[in-house]
Amino acid sequence: MKTCTWCVLAVTIGVVFFCSASAIAADDGVFAPKNLMAWCIVPFDAKKRGSEQRAKMLQRLGIARLAYDWRDEHIPTFDEEVEAMKRHGVTIEAWWFPAGLDDTSRKILDVIQRHGIHPQLWLTMGDPAPDREQTEKVAAAAAAINPIAEEAAKLRCKVALYNHGGWFGEPENQIAIIERLGLPNVGIVYNFHHGHLHIDRFPELFRKMQPHLLAINLNGMVKDGEQTGKKILTIGQGDQESAMLKVILASGWRGPVGILNHQTEIDAEQALRDNLEGLARLRQEVEP
Repeated sequence: MKTCTWCVLAVTIGVVFFCSASAIAADDGVFAPKNLMAWCIVPFDAKKRGSEQRAKMLQRLGIARLAYDWRDEHIPTFDEEVEAMKRHGVTIEAWWFPAGLDDTSRKILDVIQRHGIHPQLWLTMGDPAPDREQTEKVAAAAAAINPIAEEAAKLRCKVALYNHGGWFGEPENQIAIIERLGLPNVGIVYNFHHGHLHIDRFPELFRKMQPHLLAINLNGMVKDGEQTGKKILTIGQGDQESAMLKVILASGWRGPVGILNHQTEIDAEQALRDNLEGLARLRQEVEP
């Protein structure tokens, strides 16, 4: 029996098209490498890289986005950081920001305006009104954030409330603050590594956060991880993050996704590489 040449060709083209479409879909997914940003790699880096070294590291790893976590010693090099990232094709996706408009805040805003960039401003705070009722806490937090959000809007920047434990770290409280503000440029950045106590109700919390969610930072997750010395784990080394990633995928949410170092004793490049590899393995498990 002769094989039809056109049939073989049609099947071959179909297979090639299917494989190519699958590859494109995978590359465009929310957890695709081009959607990832590096987080906690400035003060958390055993090699203490400078701006140029850091930009080259990200370029080597194929990470084209940075969430910039600075400390006081980095303030004089803010311009240098932006310029180095631009030279190496890295977008500053987010910038750690004080919870008030002080001198440092103004310097950050000046740098953002001078360079024409539009990062999310990530901020956190403690309990804004200790020993007060919930409504007073929400009002106090909103009052502190409002002027920051107004200045950010002038520069086409968004403000993201960062969960870092305590009252302010609870998503329901952040949503209450956002609703009280009623400003379109205020949302949430949710961190897995500060959300160990949320694991059991993550699907419910994610549904509540999704309309306000501006970014997510991933981490390997185990129950009670923060209480048992496993706060920071490489993605794929926990037993909970797979289910959490499936929740995100099923939601259809699309936004920047962070992978982190957050360990001063480890080379940031190795930590990022390990997380890239761990996430790649998990994607094969969780993505259809």
